[in-house]
Formats: sequence, structure tokens, C-alpha cells
Amino acid sequence: MATRNSTEKDAADKRFAGREAGAIAMLPVTPRFARGGRRWGVVLAGGDGTRLQKLTRLICGDERPKQFCPLFGGKTLLEQTLQRSERSIPREQILVSLAGQHNTWYSREAGLHPSQRVVQPANKGTAPPILHSLLSLAQLDERALVAILPCDHHYSDEDSFTSSLECAFETAAERTDSVVLLGAKPNYPETDYGWIELGPQLGQEGSELFRVRRFQEKPSIDVAQKLLERDSVWNTFVMVGHVQAFLRMVRATLPDLCRALAPMRLWAGRETHIERSLYERVPSVSFSDGVLAADTGQLVVLRLNEVGWSDLGDPGRAFLAAREIGCALEWTEHLGLGGLAKGPAAETSGKAAAVAIA
Repeated sequence: MATRNSTEKDAADKRFAGREAGAIAMLPVTPRFARGGRRWGVVLAGGDGTRLQKLTRLICGDERPKQFCPLFGGKTLLEQTLQRSERSIPREQILVSLAGQHNTWYSREAGLHPSQRVVQPANKGTAPPILHSLLSLAQLDERALVAILPCDHHYSDEDSFTSSLECAFETAAERTDSVVLLGAKPNYPETDYGWIELGPQLGQEGSELFRVRRFQEKPSIDVAQKLLERDSVWNTFVMVGHVQAFLRMVRATLPDLCRALAPMRLWAGRETHIERSLYERVPSVSFSDGVLAADTGQLVVLRLNEVGWSDLGDPGRAFLAAREIGCALEWTEHLGLGGLAKGPAAETSGKAAAVAIA
């Protein structure tokens, strides 16, 4: 892993971290860097999962969000994400952002240690938990390399994803002012994903690293087709960067959120519950819209190989993911009997489909 060789830059980073986070009391916890060095992970598991609720109700018989549902292989999506993350990051250096109302389900996750939990009183979008985690890690390790990992993803090629995440960590270590987004190569004009239009290529010829031209969120089918033809990529929302690079972006785009989170208790190696009275003042903000799309100057995109990525955002994509990996599950048979209701994207590509649950 590359290190920074500028003492002036190091000093500036220390002043930056101390100025913003120094007012919050530091708990007596020493981070361990034996295996993963300065690598840290933040797993986002506080979403409501309403788009997949019909399917999770069919599988589990209750209203649990999809991250606590065993869609494939008898393991919940959260458990699969943690195991995927631990291939690159030590478990004790992975925070898991949760919502308090999901205690019934996250407390049953055998692979989730209480010390990893950061519990929000409510789901207020992705920006507040990401910023809270970044502030926590900046206090523990001001030179941390941080991976943000949603917990509702599926990869048909886990080894390829791990290789890409390793490459993202290496790139972030060398480009300490940048945040590296992982972009999946699309194979049809999906209208329910966010897209990233690629800017100039970085590095040598054949490099898969690009600058960001702009974001397109849930485009029309005509726009999605044009994005596909221009070699744009799907935004997986997996990102890796130096903690200070992340914080500079958030402070430049969401100063009010930074002020709202400043007095809150931070995570420092033990289970942390954010104070409800303080969190009520926090606005609901999407990190994609509020930060990434608002400040593309620090962003670079690493285009993934054929990893078979899906965000499992609806029953149709869950069905296709299960079929791709050869899972013959009762719920896939049930959905298969209902048939595939193809939408506009499917008519164009022959690959996109949404499963209708009666």
C-alpha cells in the first residue's frame, strides 16, 4: 500500500481533523492495524427495504427489511456482506450502521458483534450514517482508508469483486485526495439504477480508472439506452477513499448536516446508540444526491470486471440473481409460476424483468 510522502500534507490533514472533530470527547480505544493496516469499512444496514417487502414477507413471514432476510444460501444479505467485507478488512475495523426499530432482527445476526453496531434512532437516508461513521473513524485514525459498503448487493463472482475492492483500496492509498467509486458494466438499459457518465481515462492506456463527468439518477428508457451506448456505468454506491477526502466532500456540500452531527456521541470500538433528541434535528439526505452528484471534482470511477452485480432492489432482480447462481428455492418457484412481467427496459434489452407477485 502506498504511503504519503509529504510531511506538509500530513500536517495539514492533522489540523483538518483536529479542527472539526476535536470538540467531541475521545473514548479510550486503540485501533488495531495488524492485518488490515489503515483499512476500515462502513456497512450500511439501516434501510427500510420496502421495495422488496412482498418477497421478504413471503420468505420469512414477517415485515423484516431485506438485509435481514436469507434470500440465498441460508445467509442473510447482511451476513453475506460482512463475510465479503472481511476478505479485505479486519472484522474489528468494520462498523455497521443500523436503525433502532430493526433491533428484533439485527440482534439475531450471529456474525454481527455488538461492538460493531452503530444504531440510529431512525432511518434518515444514507448521508447522516455515512458522515457519523467518517467522523468516528477520523478520531480513531486520521489517515484511515474507508470503504462504504451497502448490504443489499449481490455479486455472482465474489472473487472478482474482492479483486476490484483491493484495487480500489490501492488507488485510494495513492490518490489520497480522491474518492473511488466502483462502477458496474451495464448489460441493458436499466431505468431504476443510478448511472455514472465517464470522463477522461486516468493512468496508462487500458486503465479502468476514469474521472466522473456527471451522474444520471433513474433515467428514462431512452436516456438509459444512450448511456449504455456511451459506455457509462451503473453506480454501485460502493466507494473507497481517504477519510479526509470523504470529509472534505461532505463539508463542502452539506455544512448544515456537519453542524447537526457535531455534538453527537461517536463510535469508538463499542456499541453506540445515537441520541434521539439530537438526531431529530438531522435532515434526511441521500449521500448520492447531496454529496456525490453535488461535488464530482474529487471522484474517480473504477470500472468493474464482470462481477454480476445487482442491488436486489425489486423481486425481479432477486429472481434473476437466484436463477443466475442456480438456486432452486421455494420462493423462486412461487414467483416463477407468476411469470415475468417485462418492463420497457426488458423490451429493449431482453434481459431486464420485474416479477409480479399476486
